[in-house]
Amino acid sequence: MSLAVYPGSFDPLTLGHVDIAGRAAALFDRVVIAIAHNADKTGRYLLEAPTRAELARQATADIPGVEVDLVPGLLADYCRARGATAIVKGLRHGSDLDAEVPMALLNRDLGAPETVFLPASPAHGHISSSLVKDVARHGGDVHGLVPDAVARALAAALPAGRDSQ
Repeated sequence: MSLAVYPGSFDPLTLGHVDIAGRAAALFDRVVIAIAHNADKTGRYLLEAPTRAELARQATADIPGVEVDLVPGLLADYCRARGATAIVKGLRHGSDLDAEVPMALLNRDLGAPETVFLPASPAHGHISSSLVKDVARHGGDVHGLVPDAVARALAAALPAGRDSQ
């Protein structure tokens, strides 16, 4: 049985993330959306990890074979413990590839499985979590960029017009 791990901070989860999870589920028997802790983002997360996990569960509830989990340490260790056969990463553009290839090589050196890259769907290639947060911080409408539950969570976390970070 094939198991792919789809790691990310998902702060917040976007429709692009959901699309990648669904497409990965068509390729693998099971897909774990792995909410990882990025040390470079410590203190900068908008939504707490358990909230991000719950939002991901809600957004992918209708995609068979997708589950959500929190990753407490190294992704490679998590993949080995779960018996993962692949890591899945979405790519929007060339700069994503520039960042993801070194990480894929490092993960492989650490004993993780191969990384499979899925290109973003044209409808979602412009969406990033950073962009969504910026729009939300300035009171913009993020519907059409994120699942409805995520839009509500962002509205609660960022009252309209709040300009921070």
